[in-house]
Amino acid sequence: MLLDWLGSLITPAARDVRRLGYVRDSIWLLSRSRRCRAAWRPHLDLSRAFVVETIGGLPRRHTAVVLGSGLLDDVPLEALAEAFRSVVLVDLVHPWPARRRARRYRHVRLVDADLSGSIDWLLGRRSDLAPALPDLCRSPDVDLVISANVLSQLAILPLDTFEARGRVPPDLGARIVRAHLDGLAGLAAQVCLLTDVEQVEEDRGGQAVACEDLLFGITMPEPDRRWDWTLAPFGEASRKTRLVHRVRAYRDWTG
Repeated sequence: MLLDWLGSLITPAARDVRRLGYVRDSIWLLSRSRRCRAAWRPHLDLSRAFVVETIGGLPRRHTAVVLGSGLLDDVPLEALAEAFRSVVLVDLVHPWPARRRARRYRHVRLVDADLSGSIDWLLGRRSDLAPALPDLCRSPDVDLVISANVLSQLAILPLDTFEARGRVPPDLGARIVRAHLDGLAGLAAQVCLLTDVEQVEEDRGGQAVACEDLLFGITMPEPDRRWDWTLAPFGEASRKTRLVHRVRAYRDWTG
């Protein structure tokens, strides 16, 4: 708990980002990733390997953009830095472990962006949601855009905020998910999409006791690859159950 508090204090972030809880959630995710490293390893290895395979099929490698770079656990930064002239890591919070890795490369830069398009809305500066990809994704120099296991997370904090206020706008989660997918589909660059689509709570006998749609009713086409990610092994969220996420990977997302 003390380490989390200290980590939150030293993590660079804009005041509004910190105020809405994004720094807190980033540090919480960092702590869980450390506790669950063994359980997460297969998912992280598969995610990185899928991106590396995607890189191998590209005819040109000028700039790569990673949306939802976060902890960089599931991003093969070294392979990206070696393959591309420029690498851009996009997220609202870049924790220090990720910053240290990025600093090894002069051609890797960090960009802060609200991929959910909800911050100004939550703070009363806009009358509605305005989800959009950063303009840099549409640069003719960008050859690869990676949405790195962020799609299912975009709506979490906005939904929690509105639930705390006692009024959740209808279809908020689906609107955020759909806007991200549509934005990706409209890019000229090749899009590598990694996302978890469903959470299954399993007992020790392997039986599902609960399921949750992580994309709020948005259906996805058949992926190029799929696997399971043990997000919370037994003892993390509950002694008797574990949380398993179904992951889908798309090498060239076109919607």
